[in-house]
Amino acid sequence: MFRWLEGRLDPFAPFDENETPPNTVGRFIWHYLRPVRFWLAVLFFVALAAGLFESFLYILLGWLVDILARSAPDRIWAEHGTTLMVMAALVVFVRPVLSFAHEVVSNQVIIPQSTNMVRWRTHVYTLGHAVSYFQADFAGRLANRVMQGGGAIRSIAVALIDTLLYVAIYAMTALGVFSSVSPWLALPMGLWILGYGVLLRYFVPRAKERSLQVADTRSALVGRVVDSYTNILTVKLFARADEERSAVREAVRANTDAFLRSLRLNSVVSGILSVMNSLLLAATGILSVLLWKQGAMTSGEAAAGLALVMRVLAMSGWVMHEVRDVFENIGTVQESMQTIARPHGLVDRPHAPRLTVARGEIRFEGVSFHYGRDEGVIEGLDLTIRAGEKVGLVGTSGAGKTTITSLLLRLHDVEEGRILIDGQDIARVSQDSLRSSVAVVTQDTSLLHRSIRDNIAYGRPGAADGEILEAARLAHAHDFIMGLEDHRGRRGYDAHVGERGVKLSGGQRQRIAIARVILKNAPILVLDEATSALDSEVEAAIQESLSTLMRSKTVLAIAHRLSTIAALDRLIVLEKGRIVEEGTHAQLLRAGGIYARLWQRQSGGFLGAGEREEATEAVSF
Repeated sequence: MFRWLEGRLDPFAPFDENETPPNTVGRFIWHYLRPVRFWLAVLFFVALAAGLFESFLYILLGWLVDILARSAPDRIWAEHGTTLMVMAALVVFVRPVLSFAHEVVSNQVIIPQSTNMVRWRTHVYTLGHAVSYFQADFAGRLANRVMQGGGAIRSIAVALIDTLLYVAIYAMTALGVFSSVSPWLALPMGLWILGYGVLLRYFVPRAKERSLQVADTRSALVGRVVDSYTNILTVKLFARADEERSAVREAVRANTDAFLRSLRLNSVVSGILSVMNSLLLAATGILSVLLWKQGAMTSGEAAAGLALVMRVLAMSGWVMHEVRDVFENIGTVQESMQTIARPHGLVDRPHAPRLTVARGEIRFEGVSFHYGRDEGVIEGLDLTIRAGEKVGLVGTSGAGKTTITSLLLRLHDVEEGRILIDGQDIARVSQDSLRSSVAVVTQDTSLLHRSIRDNIAYGRPGAADGEILEAARLAHAHDFIMGLEDHRGRRGYDAHVGERGVKLSGGQRQRIAIARVILKNAPILVLDEATSALDSEVEAAIQESLSTLMRSKTVLAIAHRLSTIAALDRLIVLEKGRIVEEGTHAQLLRAGGIYARLWQRQSGGFLGAGEREEATEAVSF
């Protein structure tokens, strides 16, 4: 039975991954609750039945008191035995069934699955954002909003169904019982319900605002802490532990102030509610005594009424705290909504076809890109890289080299012009098919906190172990991998590398990244400072592997060490996003321009004018 119930909701059910969530709280919550609306309705009716039955028990209590008051002890079973048996059967059988039904619908069907369904869907949608989205925020804060948003949305739904429904049932039952006896007896309960509504009307919007501040400062705190941990090496190397503690201390102080401000409101409202509850209990008690004295109500009705009132009062404080939690969760949802419910910056066109790479020709036609500014970076770039050609990009920092590779991978959309691969506009094909056709090794290599095997196989999921080992050997990584062991005793290819690969040296991470690209074996290869973290001996060995890898592929390479790209078919020299020189290494040296000056500085230090001319004439390939 449990397995059947637990299988009613699939957290991973298909959905439109590109649909932008609504940007208002109610619609945002419903957007994620809509797939579970049937089971929420089931929970509502089960809770309604359970609440009505629980309140009916107080009426049964009143009947029992009256029966006991009117009957002689030796005649009670003969006169009322059937009634007492029915009461006992209701309590023994119906109440547990309703309670159990409520618990299994809530616990086995709704709470875990709906919580993680929301987390899964917000995570998948967040993954669809452009790289710039992640670069503009703390990773910890984004993760916090995804994780907390799921729990908050589910808590709001369950609390509204359970808590408010229960107190409404009890209050209405008490009002009905009192009204059937005397309008005067119903008056205190009616006034209390009115006052409770006014108190909620005052409390809710203020709690909503303050809860949002608490949620926002909590996420900022988490972001600060995670940022310190993620960059712990930088913190240690620069001896900035005090500054990090100070930054986190300020975030803790801001969260504490917001928390106290929220709880101050709760304390005031709880005090007012306590006074209202005491007045209701006293008024109901006095009126019950007076009406019983006048014969207008039985002792059983008085007992049942007072018991209902005490139950309502006991629940009122709980409900107020639940309402506070609901609006604290609404604050969390608001925060998640503000972060998550943004349109994707880069989207595939409807029914975008897959990119088909037969030859690997790349053309930049009138491409301009300024990162949203008026000018700068890339201006009117026209560049054709023939199929199978190996091209190097050269230029000082900020010349636009890495931006060109980012545009080729469609990490950003061009602002003017277009980029074609084998005649296909990359803006019109699916992003996944584009990126699966391009293998990239960047200068900032980060690995996933998984095993070495998983990190290499990331280039081609499903690759056989033999293929993974061969890629590692070609990248000159196999020998050091076999000597690895992590803190849990996992060795070799099973050893985990730590967050972003921190347990490996820069050169080891770079070789794992190169092995990953070798395994991917894509027709287009982008090398962005691919050997920047390697020593000269290992670099020379890997250059042989890269030469093998580059055969029959179109290659776009960036390197500040010009010796690593001097042998390529063509070199493109960039300055302020424009092509200022192009040709082979030898041709550019003879031209005596920017490339020649860069080469002289790297190969022979800073030379005088005459020495530069002699050095230029001496270089030959």
